[in-house]
This record gives sequence, structure tokens and C-alpha cells, in this order.
Amino acid sequence: MELRTYFEFARGRGILATADSRGRVNTAIFGRPHCMDDGTIAFIMTDRLTHANLQSNPHAAYMFLEDRPGYAGRRLHLTRIREESDRALIDALRRHRAPEPNTGPAYTKRYLVYFSIDRVLPLIGRGEDGPVPPAG
Repeated sequence: MELRTYFEFARGRGILATADSRGRVNTAIFGRPHCMDDGTIAFIMTDRLTHANLQSNPHAAYMFLEDRPGYAGRRLHLTRIREESDRALIDALRRHRAPEPNTGPAYTKRYLVYFSIDRVLPLIGRGEDGPVPPAG
């Protein structure tokens, strides 16, 4: 199944793990990624630790846990390839329009951070070694 279709219909929660240049790890709750037409995925993020870590270390891991009984989901190994801060594009992609409780520059400055997908694994187990399925 293509990741675009999977993330369009799957419901759950995600965790994005990043590390700084010295290997200090951070994890953060993130929604489903945006699957782009060029096969990349993108996350909208604020100017906080996750974004800062990606400036010095482009590698990340995303774990998506489906909201259903058992252990279902995906693990994505990612590499940051670019970002942009076009507010109109970011607002058009946002899934949740509710007012946000946090304010201040770290929360109002947003980035659309694009990743190549290095590997896709099931939530549990090794998965199959093989080509990465397209995101788009």
C-alpha cells in the first residue's frame, strides 16, 4: 500500500525522534505526515528542539501507532532534505484549524520540513528488506 493512501485513512498518533550533532535524542508527538507528489513526506513544525536538531543532524525516525487493538503501524527512517516557511502553503496543508494554546515566537514561526524516506518498516518486527514504497 502506498504511504499516501495509508496515511489518508489510518488514524493514530505519531512520534518523531531526532538527535542533535552530539547524539542527544529528542522525541515529540506529531500528526500524520503530508505525502507530497514528489515521493517525499513533510511535517509542519514550530521553531523548537525537533527543528533545531534537524539543522545539525538530518536523520530522523517517525513511528506511527494506529488507533486499533493490537500493535499496528509503521516506522519510517527519514533524512531531511529541505524546508520552507511559506505561511500560505503551511496554512493550506494544516489539518487542524483550532486555535493553539501556546503563543510566542517559538510557536508562531512554522516550517514545512521535507524528508526523503530511507526505509519503511512495520510497527513490530524487521519487515522485508527491499525498495522503499513511494509516498506519493
